[in-house]
Amino acid sequence: MTDQSAVTGKQQQPQVALLNNPKIRGLFYQAVVFISVFALVYWIIGNTAANLQRLNIASGFGFLNSRAGFDVSQTLISYDADSKYARAFLVGLLNTLYVAILGIITASIIGFLVGIGRLSGNWLIAKICTIYVEIFRNIPPLLVIFFWYFGVLSVLPDVRGSYALPFDTYLNKRGFFFPAMIWGEKAWLTLAAFIVAVIAVFIMHRWARLRQAKTGQIFPFWRVTIAILVGLPALTFGITGMPVSFDFPKLGSFNLTGGAQVKPEFLALYLALSFYTASFIAETVRGGIKGVNKGQSEAAAALGLRRPQAMRLVVVPQALRIIIPPLSSQYLNLTKNSSLAIAIGYPDLMAVGGTVLNQTGQAVEVVAIWMAVYLGISLVTSGFMNWFNAKMALVER
Repeated sequence: MTDQSAVTGKQQQPQVALLNNPKIRGLFYQAVVFISVFALVYWIIGNTAANLQRLNIASGFGFLNSRAGFDVSQTLISYDADSKYARAFLVGLLNTLYVAILGIITASIIGFLVGIGRLSGNWLIAKICTIYVEIFRNIPPLLVIFFWYFGVLSVLPDVRGSYALPFDTYLNKRGFFFPAMIWGEKAWLTLAAFIVAVIAVFIMHRWARLRQAKTGQIFPFWRVTIAILVGLPALTFGITGMPVSFDFPKLGSFNLTGGAQVKPEFLALYLALSFYTASFIAETVRGGIKGVNKGQSEAAAALGLRRPQAMRLVVVPQALRIIIPPLSSQYLNLTKNSSLAIAIGYPDLMAVGGTVLNQTGQAVEVVAIWMAVYLGISLVTSGFMNWFNAKMALVER
C-alpha cells in the first residue's frame, strides 16, 4: 500500500516548463549570445570586405613587401625611403620600445625616491614631493608632453646660442648633442667582459644567500658587485688597447657638426612619460611602505638600525610585495601612453603606421598590426612582472 501511494504521488508531480529549468535556461541564453556575437562578427567582416571591394583596395598583408617611399626622422637601425613597409613598422616598434624601456627605468627611480620622500621626516622634502605628485597626477599625459615640447624645449636658444654643458655637450632647440663613441675592432671583448661580469654577479648573489642562510654571515654583495661590473670591463678595455674613439660635436656659426644627437621630440616624450608615470609610482610606493606593519620599523630601531638602514633592509623588501602588482599597471600605462608621440612628431609605431595607412589605405591591416603589437608588449610585460612578483612573494611552509 505504501509503495503504491509513493508511485501514485510520483506520477502526479507537475511537469516543469523547459525555460523554467535553470540548466535548460542557461544553455538557451548561452546559445542566443553565441549566435548574436557570431552574427555581429559575420556582419562586420562582410561589411568591411564590401567596403574594401568598393574602394578597390586589396586585403591582406602583401603590402608590407612594397617600397615605403618615406623617411623616418629617428631610427635605431638602418632605414631609408627605399626600405619596405615591414622595415618601417620595425623602426616604429623599436622607437616605441626604446622610449618605453628608458621611461620605465627613469619613472621607477623617480617614483621610488619621491614615494619615500613623501614619508620623510623633513617637512620641506615631504611637501615638495607631495606638490610634485598632486600636480602631475591631475594633468592629462598629453598636456605634460606639450609642456615639455612647447613650453621647455621649443623655447631653448637656436644653434648659435646653444648652452655649452660639461663633457663637450650642447643643448638647443634642435635637441641634445653629445660625443659619439666609435668602437674599434676589439671593442666586442669589452662587451663580452661585461656580460661575463653580469653572469658572475648572479652566481655570486645565489652563493651569498646560501652562505648567509648557513652561517648567518652577511656578504658585502653590493661593493663586490660594483667592483666586478666596473673592474672586469675596465681591465679588458685597458688590455685591448682602449679600442674606442670619440667624435665630438663642433659648434659652428650656423650649425653643430659631428657627435650624436637626441632630438627634441624624443626628449619631450621621454621626460613627459617619466615624470607623469613617476607620480603614480610614488603613490604606489608610499602605499606599500605604509602597508608594512609599524612594528617592523620599531623592531629595526630596537636592534640599533638607523632609519635609512631600517628602510632599506627591513621595510622596503616587505613593501615590494605590496608595490609590485600595481606597479605592473603603471608600466603598461606608460607603454600605451607612448602612442601619444604622434602629437609631437616622434616616429613611434603609431606615427609610422599612420603614414603607411595614408599611403596604402590598408586601414584594417594597419590597425590589426597596432593591436597585435601593443597586446604582445602588454602580455610580455605582465608575464615578466608576474614572474617577478612570484619570486618576491612569501613562501608558506
